[in-house]
Amino acid sequence: MKKQILIIEDEPDIQELLSFNLDNNGYKVYTASNGEKGLEIARKEHPDLILLDLMLPGIHGLDVCRIIKGD
Repeated sequence: MKKQILIIEDEPDIQELLSFNLDNNGYKVYTASNGEKGLEIARKEHPDLILLDLMLPGIHGLDVCRIIKGD
């Protein structure tokens, strides 16, 4: 089974670059452009790793991290 990585990043170019490279290296990649969507995906898919931007629209990245750690 492929390891799963969630990228929570609001900059489309960075998100695309990370997603492309990780996918080409055999990972299952999920992406979210804001904290709310990232939390939704994290709760549903339980990724092995989350790459989390701190400066996100809506919920700040540190708050996303705190919420995920509490789940």
